[in-house]
Amino acid sequence: MTTEVRALGPGEAGLLERVADDVFDDPIVPARAREFLADPHHHLVVAIEDDVVVGMVSAIDYLHPDKADPELWINEVGVASSHRGRGLGQALLQATLALGRELGCRVAWVATDRSNTPAMRLYAAAGGAEEPQETVLFTFRLE
Repeated sequence: MTTEVRALGPGEAGLLERVADDVFDDPIVPARAREFLADPHHHLVVAIEDDVVVGMVSAIDYLHPDKADPELWINEVGVASSHRGRGLGQALLQATLALGRELGCRVAWVATDRSNTPAMRLYAAAGGAEEPQETVLFTFRLE
């Protein structure tokens, strides 16, 4: 079975109508998918097999007033449990990093919990350098 790994573009939100159950945290909201893909700074690299999305990486390239180049923030990586252990996470991550290079990003970063062993292995295997400091995540509820 062939699995295609590629970035989705504007107008391709319809491809997210068929997604394996455990790729995203929640069900796809069609209007948000269209809005996400229409924004040139939002990126969704997907793995498609038999017209079903079986993996994804979402990322955002962003600019900051004190940075000379854009940076790539990798938000989430998700692979269907039926497709784990096949190198698909690595292929998705490498495609996302290649996209970041094409966009002129000189740095890409992602955060994870130390207890997330699969993510820790994936990011290390992809050449990521673990930062020495401890990071704390604060969440602000805005509703």
